[in-house]
Amino acid sequence: MFEKSVKEICEMLDVKNDLSKFEDIVIQGVSIDTRKIEKGNLFVPFKGENVDGHQFVRNAIEKGASAALWDVNVPNPPEDIPVFVVEDPLLALQSLANQYRHQLDLKVVGITGSNGKTTTKDIVANILAVKYKVHKTQGNYNNHIGLPLTILSLPHDAEVAVLEMGMSGFGEIELLSTISQPDAAIVTNIGESHLQDLGSREGITKAKLEIVEGLKKDGLFAYYGDEPLLQEQVKELKVKHVKTFGRSEFNSIYPTKIEMNQNGSYFETSLAKGEMFFLPVLGQHNIHNALAAILIAKEFNVTVEEMKEGLKSLKLTQMRMEMVEGKKGEKIINDAYNASPTSMKAAIQLVSELEGYHTKMLILGDMLELGDKEEEFHYEIGTLIDPEKVQHVFTYGNLGSVIAKGALEHFSSERVHSFTDKKALEDELSTLIKGEELLLFKASRGMKLEEIIEGIKKS
Repeated sequence: MFEKSVKEICEMLDVKNDLSKFEDIVIQGVSIDTRKIEKGNLFVPFKGENVDGHQFVRNAIEKGASAALWDVNVPNPPEDIPVFVVEDPLLALQSLANQYRHQLDLKVVGITGSNGKTTTKDIVANILAVKYKVHKTQGNYNNHIGLPLTILSLPHDAEVAVLEMGMSGFGEIELLSTISQPDAAIVTNIGESHLQDLGSREGITKAKLEIVEGLKKDGLFAYYGDEPLLQEQVKELKVKHVKTFGRSEFNSIYPTKIEMNQNGSYFETSLAKGEMFFLPVLGQHNIHNALAAILIAKEFNVTVEEMKEGLKSLKLTQMRMEMVEGKKGEKIINDAYNASPTSMKAAIQLVSELEGYHTKMLILGDMLELGDKEEEFHYEIGTLIDPEKVQHVFTYGNLGSVIAKGALEHFSSERVHSFTDKKALEDELSTLIKGEELLLFKASRGMKLEEIIEGIKKS
């Protein structure tokens, strides 16, 4: 992890105060939370709407931090403990991360997209880990604070960092790309998330393509080639090394054969004819994510056999197409971490295509951050559910009820169940479960559908 003396940090930042009497103190790692301070950390205080982190600086030092940053606009910085007075602690954190990234002898892979960022991050990291010492973004540390913290946590001997990049508005991905300077970058797809902030899918595309702003001059840019908006806007970019992935044959890599079952997918690619890869993750859309990872792996000189090994041993971050068993033996697909119209359609298609189940049930909740057309998107989801392939539709939430209305275009009323109370939904669901069903749970993070899963799954 990041390890510097006070003197070295003073040389890296524009520090406004004299810290010569503390210059030999060594700092190891960075923390923004006094509850998670480790010995030797640099504590970074932020000024929030309700709480000013500067009031916890002394407490951080008492808990073992070696030093702290301090906003020049906050009066009375302490002089008896090492605090770096800087123009802005956040900018200082980002600057330290950028400089540390360049001091390490490693490659960086940056990943963004409307859906599939975390899954693709996991796949890329797992494949590359067969050959290299790899570190990846943990949890949701994918924003203007989380990404710098991830970089500053990298060990000195790290060979590859796989960094997820999230955003809610223009300029954010550009910032993250500039800080991390990726050697390779991926845009997984363009969906509808953040429409309320960016106005249109064209706007989302523009924001996601900011990832090339920090891309190394000869770095690889890989994107989902079946998306017309990406095709159109990529033409305007000044990027030399571009590859595409997707289902269509005009992509740089595409699947030539796919076989799916409840354990995952077997697929052959245009770049390795005769070689069958196994991906222990459900859904055709995840094959696309794997294709992106294969492009990166090929660029990083990973062999086909190493790729196959990395895919086969993959374990995804929880609540992303996670298969668990219910109390009565029913199979539950827990995909409740997040949702957008694009990912919701893909999940429903997956359930529709899986064979060997007498009864299939969808438990769908609100998709958030969709802007003015949110009801239209939810209604459309309901209309797309095939009553011959899905036996029951459960919805949760106010917008979920709009999915139910759409489903009623094709379903009889006794097969559509709409709720705004989780306990009532769980009770109704439990009465229908006999033990041979397949259940899909899918909604935006804020709906917390995993609470229902906890009530019905096998302990």
